[in-house]
Amino acid sequence: MASTTLMNLSSTALYISFILYLIAILPFGLSIKSKTKSFVYTGISLTSLGFIFQIFYFISRWYVIGHAPVSNLYEFMTFFGIMLIASFLILFYMYRQSIIGLFTLPVVLLTLGFANTFSSDVTPLIPALQSEWLTIHVLTVAFSSAVLSISFVTGIIYLLKVIALNEKSIRAFFLELVMYFLVTVFGFIIITGIFSFTDYTKTITFEDTNSIQETLEYNLPIIVAPSNIITEQEGLTDVPLWVNAKKLNTILWSFLVGTVLYLIIRLVTRKRIISLLKPLTNKVNIDLMDEITYRAVVIGFPLFALGGLIFAMIWAHIAWGRFWGWDPKEVWALITFLFYATFLHLRFGKNWIGEKSAWMAIGGFGIIVFNQVFVNLVIAGLHSYA
Repeated sequence: MASTTLMNLSSTALYISFILYLIAILPFGLSIKSKTKSFVYTGISLTSLGFIFQIFYFISRWYVIGHAPVSNLYEFMTFFGIMLIASFLILFYMYRQSIIGLFTLPVVLLTLGFANTFSSDVTPLIPALQSEWLTIHVLTVAFSSAVLSISFVTGIIYLLKVIALNEKSIRAFFLELVMYFLVTVFGFIIITGIFSFTDYTKTITFEDTNSIQETLEYNLPIIVAPSNIITEQEGLTDVPLWVNAKKLNTILWSFLVGTVLYLIIRLVTRKRIISLLKPLTNKVNIDLMDEITYRAVVIGFPLFALGGLIFAMIWAHIAWGRFWGWDPKEVWALITFLFYATFLHLRFGKNWIGEKSAWMAIGGFGIIVFNQVFVNLVIAGLHSYA
């Protein structure tokens, strides 16, 4: 089979999996109210079928390009989506809680949608990426981060169940803030999709820290531009050269569109998002959700320590001749490790169970997202190629 044909089939398989996950949300939602198991079986069957298509995408793309497809944000985020589904399926067969699927699938859809805002083109690996330790490191980090992300899902479910929404409280405010951030991700997908469809581009020239002229091509209207700009001043303000102005510009647009979408939801429904979701948790066993949150961290934490620190340091030594260099990505990997170490310490030593664990699981997911998205997109460093 020709490489082009197989690559097209690979992309089609990923698209089919997206559709299957979108459809699977309905039976999972119906299973919450139904006393029969048919909706659960339908939802898990559709999810399992989508997972098979995702695996086909991953293996076929690996075969065509000749290395593990995890070398850029498109490939990493699609693989992260695969691992989210794998983590859910493992925990579903352990605990048989369909509501986890109802809340996990939207996160997977956002992940796949986010991935597709980046180029899926195959490019040659730079020297630093030409190592089998890249594959070992990234695959382990993606799987461990996905398992840890399930604790975020169960943490959300737990808090929706226990927090009273009939009165204003700081807990309800922060839980609604989490929903706002998820809507912002959707805003990112929408705005980048619209301007990608219209083929919008704007090129500017600036001088880097070595006074060398560089060009930057924007795919969204310019809000922020790099300092030392040579061409006609663009945007509302400029930012230091250590910040990737183009990618920060995309994030600002995402928050702008996400805020508009959030306000539309509030105006149409006249309710907070958490108020819309709370009825789905009426039959939830909060002790079981707390246990799954804990189990997900117990499984994901040592895997992250292995992939995010140990394997990463081995790869760094091979690629750059040192085990540790305080690169932004390395620093945030360490912060992630220390956060979940603190989670387990407080759980064991201070008996932080229930709501406290749920909030920490949400905080941990926020750190993971910050590391994989904001650090990759905005802060310049040795991992900027990702």
